[in-house]
Amino acid sequence: MPPFVDPPSKHLACIYFADFFAVVPETLEDYGAFNVSLINDLPLFIDPFLLFDSKEARYQALHDEIIRYLKFLRDASADESISAGLLDSWFRFPEIKQNWLGFSKTGNTGSGLGADFARSLRQNLHHVFSDFGSESITRGSHLEKLCLFGSGVGRDHLSDFTTNLIKRFLLEYTQIFAQAHIRPELRRDCPVEKITFNYENRRWVRGTYNLPIHGNDFVLLTPKDILTKDDAWINRGDLLSHIEQVYTAVPDAQLRAQVEEYFISRLSEDAGKEELRDAAAATVNKFPVLIDHFIRMKEDCGEEAHRLSGLKVHETQEQFVEKLRALVDLHLQGTEFYTLGDSYTESLRRVQFLKDVIENKDGYRLFYLKGKPVKREEDLQVMYRLTWFAATHDVNREVNNGRGPVDFKVSRGNADKTLIEFKLASNSKLKRTLEKQVAVYEAANNTKKSITVILHFTDSELQKVMRYRQDLGLNAAENIVLIDAGQDNKSSASLA
Repeated sequence: MPPFVDPPSKHLACIYFADFFAVVPETLEDYGAFNVSLINDLPLFIDPFLLFDSKEARYQALHDEIIRYLKFLRDASADESISAGLLDSWFRFPEIKQNWLGFSKTGNTGSGLGADFARSLRQNLHHVFSDFGSESITRGSHLEKLCLFGSGVGRDHLSDFTTNLIKRFLLEYTQIFAQAHIRPELRRDCPVEKITFNYENRRWVRGTYNLPIHGNDFVLLTPKDILTKDDAWINRGDLLSHIEQVYTAVPDAQLRAQVEEYFISRLSEDAGKEELRDAAAATVNKFPVLIDHFIRMKEDCGEEAHRLSGLKVHETQEQFVEKLRALVDLHLQGTEFYTLGDSYTESLRRVQFLKDVIENKDGYRLFYLKGKPVKREEDLQVMYRLTWFAATHDVNREVNNGRGPVDFKVSRGNADKTLIEFKLASNSKLKRTLEKQVAVYEAANNTKKSITVILHFTDSELQKVMRYRQDLGLNAAENIVLIDAGQDNKSSASLA
């Protein structure tokens, strides 16, 4: 029996996989797995290009299997004798929430690959994948091609589909680690659906794996070297923004001239970004062969894909794991921060405590990477959500009750609900948020309790917020909290 680490103490602030399963973080690092949070999804996903372009045979084999299954779907969807139910089981997949990665708004539960994705995939298979296996321009076949046609298949669909089709690998990868490093009482045998597709009888096969258990569900580990953040290496945004580079690289001079003439003809003399993007989209629709040339350009820069993805994963680990872990260990754990009260009192207490830590105890470092401030509200929301690890309250992100999503709803039953909006001072719609948005959310959620948290990085941002508060008569409102995350001047915090 391997020498397992002692189980986690009840006093430990459990946020990450290593916390819950009594694993030394360096052990996970040596294994190559990302130390996920079991409080909320982290914004990473599997990029299929990193499988395709990998030097490791096991990853190349996974990509080959993805393409094989897509070919099967392409051919099967043309057979009108196949029942709708069978097609549904082939095209639709649940989100694999157990890897705790992706674009979930609450906890680790997303929407999965439902009817809309299945319909889009079936409609586009013959058009997009007609030459799978016999490509003349690209070095191979790519799932990401679905995203390039603007067919309604986004990065979240791409991630879910890829993860489902390599689920067996992830299960085996996790099982090997768990049996070697996690105590038996923290894992169990789990039956898992749809792990392998049997092409002979055209059915998905289930299996059983010995996996770590959190709550009443298993947890999956993912290798860091197949993860990325923001966008896949092959994505529609890059295609449209680099359309001129794509068509100027076309070797056929006649085609190149036709494409250039068409693209330029759709532009005015003072074309802005939106007009350029629309012209690029129309050009791709007119000359779909450009997609293959774009993919080939991306293939030829494969080393850059691995380098950038590695940097993004490292920055995500630094931002959401290492810095937040330090914040919790140094300032939050074992304090009155976790005293229970009603949802409003508890939420405001946490905000005020975070304000003190950020402004007066170097907690502002949490919001900087390589000396530059984090300027994305979604990243700030994830970090804030992770600080609720010890709460008994129900804490949900981006709850939408009919009037648009609110950042957080903290509740203890239907009668005790508080809404929290977490904004950057640089947000161009901040004044509107202060004036109307929160009131609308309160009405939609049947509550009169709300808190707006505004993070500012510079004196000019602070002055703008102070002016908004003055104009709206909100200077005395305790539920509008300003937090100074600037690294150059901390004296401005007293004005908030």
